[in-house]
Amino acid sequence: MASIEECSLVLSSMEGARSEIDLAALVETHSTLLFRVAYSVLRSRAEAEDVVQDVFVRVLEHRRSLLAVRDLRVWLVRIAWNLAIDRRRRIRPEQFDESFVESLVGSSVPADEVLDEAQRLKSVLYELERLPKAERHALLLFAIDELGTAEMAEVLGRSESAVRALLFRARTRLRERLERGGAG
Repeated sequence: MASIEECSLVLSSMEGARSEIDLAALVETHSTLLFRVAYSVLRSRAEAEDVVQDVFVRVLEHRRSLLAVRDLRVWLVRIAWNLAIDRRRRIRPEQFDESFVESLVGSSVPADEVLDEAQRLKSVLYELERLPKAERHALLLFAIDELGTAEMAEVLGRSESAVRALLFRARTRLRERLERGGAG
């Protein structure tokens, strides 16, 4: 698997506007992260895969201006995030929740606990959807372990301290709602 440094070398070695990027290396290096970003928003494997493909189409469309991109990884994540958010606006939250919950409930869970676990996850998803948008977005990005606070801030267009505050409020609000029994 190609490293980010190798991709950076390929991109930084591009001298002329006609130079080509190593798209295969970019796909291999970043597609898993981009899929996780899209999947966290869309809760649909097919939709998330479409978003990842769209991200790399954007890379091809902007290949001549990639030298100006300061942090390629964050730029790609931001594109995936924005594309997923745009798709999410066209989808009702409950449309994918059933299959998403089924994918989360582990196959190692005993059969008598599956329904309880599925109901608990539905409650969490319902309450997550009810969070203010900025808090929900911060929490979703935080769930992708590969992103640090600085990268999350760049994706969301906020300061690091604002992201930390959003995370704190989101966790607190979600915990309180789930402890009260929420909806579910």
